[in-house]
Amino acid sequence: MKFKLQVHLPDTLTKWFPEAIWRMEEEDKCCYLTFDDGPIPEVTHWVLDLLAQYDIKATFFVVGENVYKYPDLYKRILDEGHAIGNHTYNHLQGLKTPNKEYFKNVEKSDRLIGSNLFRPPHGLVKRSQYRYLKQKYKIIMWDVISCDYNRNISKIEVLRNVLDFVRPGSIITFHDSIKAEENLKYALPLAIQALKGEGYEFKKIEFPKIRPLYIKPAIDIIDRLKERIRKISRA
Repeated sequence: MKFKLQVHLPDTLTKWFPEAIWRMEEEDKCCYLTFDDGPIPEVTHWVLDLLAQYDIKATFFVVGENVYKYPDLYKRILDEGHAIGNHTYNHLQGLKTPNKEYFKNVEKSDRLIGSNLFRPPHGLVKRSQYRYLKQKYKIIMWDVISCDYNRNISKIEVLRNVLDFVRPGSIITFHDSIKAEENLKYALPLAIQALKGEGYEFKKIEFPKIRPLYIKPAIDIIDRLKERIRKISRA
């Protein structure tokens, strides 16, 4: 299997985190679209509309702070049948964050999200963080990164990153973020069309859950907190 370090890591590197999920075990021609860093109104609605158009279910690794800001958008992701995962509360990079602070940030996000899936921002964690988090979460990495966030490459290269490296079971990473918006809106629909043309099916990532994927009271908590903030600001 060929590799391009920014897009597809060789097995010699992925073995550093042996219990993380880099690719789903698939005999059939299936792949798994994932979206990091949302939800945000400017991009996530567009992604959801596109997925609905093609009747595709995907997995969204959401930032807790964005869930707090846009609970209705987060609820739309859930209502439309997609899977969600924890991407920390403030998009913290593990290598730059003390363990105690990092774990507290993950748990803060978990109180809103309630998922057993976790993806570290940038895919970067210390070995000690990995060992701790894998006790509670399925750590989901990637088989293919589109690099849609990289404004120094062309939209066509983003598309080629996906189509050149996809294989059965691939976990493909895009970003529903402002930074990735232009490349995403070009590459994602064309990638979906091309992969469907090659006979691929799309699935969301699911593992047996110890607890519900979505804790419904979280949205109520957010609404109550926002109302309290509004009252204080008016006082």
